[in-house]
This record gives sequence, C-alpha cells and structure tokens, in this order.
Amino acid sequence: CSSDLFAFVGYLAHANGFKFPWAMNMDGTPFPDNTNPPALWDQTSDDAKWQIFSVIGFLEVWSELSTPGNKHYMAGGRPGDFPDFVSGPEGLPHPVPFNFYDPFQLSKNKTAEQKERGLIVEINNGRLAMIGILGFLAAQECPGSVPFLTNLVQPYDGEVMAPFTQNYLGMAAGM
Repeated sequence: CSSDLFAFVGYLAHANGFKFPWAMNMDGTPFPDNTNPPALWDQTSDDAKWQIFSVIGFLEVWSELSTPGNKHYMAGGRPGDFPDFVSGPEGLPHPVPFNFYDPFQLSKNKTAEQKERGLIVEINNGRLAMIGILGFLAAQECPGSVPFLTNLVQPYDGEVMAPFTQNYLGMAAGM
C-alpha cells in the first residue's frame, strides 16, 4: 500500500508543478516544467527508472524476509509490519539511520488497540490511493471515463502501462 500512497502523492505533486530545486541529472539538466505526470515519467531517463524500480524491488524483497524480530505475515506475523533495518550478520551490511516503519518511534507507547486501528487506517488509505491513482490515469487515457475529473487532468496519449521507452522484456523474447 505504501507504493500506492507514494504514487498518488507523487502524481498530485507533479500535477501541481512541484519539483526539486536542484538539477535532475549530474550533468546539470533541470527537472522538466511539464505538469502532466505520465508525460514527466516518459521524460525520465531509463537509468533513473531502473534506480526507482531497484529501490522498490529491494523494499519488496526486504518486506518478505522473516528476521528474528519479525515474522512473515504468512507465518503468523502481522500484515503491514515491515522488518527493521538492522546492521550485522542478521541484517544489512551497511547501517541505516532509520527504520521504514515508525522511524521516530512515535508509536512505541501506543496500546495494541491504537496500533490495530492505525493498521486498518493505513490499509484503507492504501486502498483509496490505489483507486485514486488508477482514476487519474484512466481519466487521462480515456477523457470522460471519470466524470469527476473531466477538465481537471490533462489528457495523455502515451502508454501508461509501458514504464520504459524500450521494451526490455520484449527484446529478450525477440519482439
């Protein structure tokens, strides 16, 4: 669900023209001025996209691990409980200053009921973010398909389901 929340918030930020004040690439290339999020994604280099997907892939693999302090959700652990980033033989070879879940220890004094409610809220927010990002993309690809978003989002004539400019998977299959 966290990736859906990132996608939804990122979409809103880019659609409203927010961008970092520094250069996008090491060669000094600035961030584009476009405010159409899928078109901005198309303007992002494949190297940057690989970096983004690599981080997401690492977090997915890490979330599937069962560590001494965290049981996998299919083995009796709690859904949504992300394993801590620990250094040493049981964790990462490099120290990480914050954990992904509750980096500032704000929930350590909460009751079990408060934590359970927080988990339900997080799951519901993730579901709404999924609906929101897909609604935005549907309204851009097929104008009028989401009546509430008519004239609010810019149309997009690209392919939202093709994350790279080159078809890497198709190349391997001779396509």
